[in-house]
Amino acid sequence: MNRTWTMLAIGAGLWAGVAASAQAAELSLARIDCGTPPAPTIVNERFSDTFAYGDKKIQFVFSCYVIKHGDDYMLWDTGHAMTAPNVAPKVSLVETLAKIDVKPDQIKYVGISHFHADHTGQVASFPKATLLIGAKEWEAITSAHPPQGANVKPFEGWIKGDNKVEPQPLDKDVFGDGTVIMLRTPGHTPGHSSLLVKLAQMGPVILTGDAVHFRENWESDGVPAFNYDRAQSVASLQRLKKIAENLKATVIIQHDARDVEKLPVFPAFAK
Repeated sequence: MNRTWTMLAIGAGLWAGVAASAQAAELSLARIDCGTPPAPTIVNERFSDTFAYGDKKIQFVFSCYVIKHGDDYMLWDTGHAMTAPNVAPKVSLVETLAKIDVKPDQIKYVGISHFHADHTGQVASFPKATLLIGAKEWEAITSAHPPQGANVKPFEGWIKGDNKVEPQPLDKDVFGDGTVIMLRTPGHTPGHSSLLVKLAQMGPVILTGDAVHFRENWESDGVPAFNYDRAQSVASLQRLKKIAENLKATVIIQHDARDVEKLPVFPAFAK
């Protein structure tokens, strides 16, 4: 009798999973320009600890992303602050989102890849959002002596406890249906994360954060000299490559200008 009930319970669970999958919320993804690109940068010294790139110059860009999941919105990274010298965005995230009639209070989650200023500059504009951030990143920015490069000030509302934060020690299934997953990819910083977005039409997309900075980094497992941990950096790159291979995912390197065209121009969304 117990075995019969167990089998029935397993069957009910499987059918519930199928039903939930069939009712998955519509998902879409868009890129937002979140900084003014500098002149092409010589990358050999800073972005390869083996000096692999000679006199190569790379055009960097600063990218944020908005994910629409049913009626919910998530931001991934928030770019430079509007006060950042030379590289500040021409238009703020709040103004850009207004073009699609989305107000700051409608943002349910803000996911942060890591604590550097070019990824966190406008996070304070979304105090009603639940902050999703790697546990080691949160530990660093809330410590008595934050590490060099940690952009602490925009997180004051969350640090004080006025806003909601969920530090993530492992991967995070953001909406609980497997469509948007924060991936633990430490190395660039202690608690760095990347994002996997499983679009119905385009297919899976990986937003790398700064696990990789440009295509040549990706192809050669290049590690910037300023990364927190070399071994973790290489391991995280290998993980992302395996996920991309297994899921046939599109990899979008957030700082590489050559990857901008992989998504439609905002306000259009990939689906």
